[in-house]
Amino acid sequence: MYRFVLHALLLGALLMTSACGDDASTPTNPTSTPPPTITETFSGSINRNGAATHTFLAQDAGTVTATLTTLSPAGTEAIGLSLGTWNGTACQIVIANTAAAQGAVILAVASSAGNLCVFVQDVGKIAAAASYEITVVHP
Repeated sequence: MYRFVLHALLLGALLMTSACGDDASTPTNPTSTPPPTITETFSGSINRNGAATHTFLAQDAGTVTATLTTLSPAGTEAIGLSLGTWNGTACQIVIANTAAAQGAVILAVASSAGNLCVFVQDVGKIAAAASYEITVVHP
């Protein structure tokens, strides 16, 4: 009888441990969700040799895109389009395109949340005032 009880206990223990085996699945790392993006539109005009700065707040680190969506009048060749950090007084340019035509895109990565800016300027290619519209997408 003692031997029967011992075998029954061993059989029960064996069955319970076999149910707790490794399922051989590889643990997965959680994927990071990109921060939500904000789209802002800035517009204005610059005169010959003029410039304008528009500031915005990046809520998180991530990709920042500035697109020169409109540049007029027709025949305006190009202006300067830049992205930078806003220090409270001026736009400290980080990436610049000094020959930005309508449709030009500047792409940057903000390493953290903070005050950023987009800067437009005449680079000696406009004869009179030029109107522009810039779309900025940022975290």
